[in-house]
Amino acid sequence: MSQIPRVEADVHNVLIDMVMDTDDVSTFLTGLTQLAAATLSSKAAGEVLCGLTLLRPRTMGTVASSSELAQRTDEIQYAFDDGPCLRAARENVVVHVRDVPNDTRFPDYRDAVAEHGIRSALGIPVPLGGESRAGLDFYSTEANAFGDDAVAAAEAFALEASKSLRLAVRMAQLSDASKHLEAAMQSRTVIDLAAGIIMAQNRCSQDEAVEILKAASSARNIKLRDVASAVVASANQAPTTTHFDK
Repeated sequence: MSQIPRVEADVHNVLIDMVMDTDDVSTFLTGLTQLAAATLSSKAAGEVLCGLTLLRPRTMGTVASSSELAQRTDEIQYAFDDGPCLRAARENVVVHVRDVPNDTRFPDYRDAVAEHGIRSALGIPVPLGGESRAGLDFYSTEANAFGDDAVAAAEAFALEASKSLRLAVRMAQLSDASKHLEAAMQSRTVIDLAAGIIMAQNRCSQDEAVEILKAASSARNIKLRDVASAVVASANQAPTTTHFDK
């Protein structure tokens, strides 16, 4: 993504355009955190950093961030298994740390992020549905950086981000399914070609030819497709490739 859209633009439309214009989810997520940081920077005191935390069964991590400092700051909470963003995502509540050095809720986390110059933090839950949960974590080097307007803007952004996140994930799943289908079609074609060669060589039926391929696959402990490719290659003196219009 070449640049972050103007924060004055309609966030919903900007996020949808970002989903449609990016080739992978990772690029979209980075753009999302950068847009979130830019949006909140116009509402808060000083520059705002942003990280996106994703919680899945048995795993958690920062999947995107607006900067390296945002990434490092966000990852500190995982060492303590607690922090504004983790709590926001887990409990579906807004967690506002107005002045990091004086906050008593996260003593270990507080001391660690203070060493990076962070003075304010804001954790906002991002609804995803299902077992996965997410949260946007905003940081500032200014104390009391997030006033009421900034908090409201962050919550509104999170709701829009939720919609585009689900769309991005769905599109990625469809893309993966398409790739798997294409691979399966290619594999099936190679197997059919190999079966045809064996039928011609052994004067047997297609079912018998496939059984010969399966037996070779099992005996050699290699994939059926690889056995088929070897048969085709030996017959043609070169690997056979197939092409499908997408």
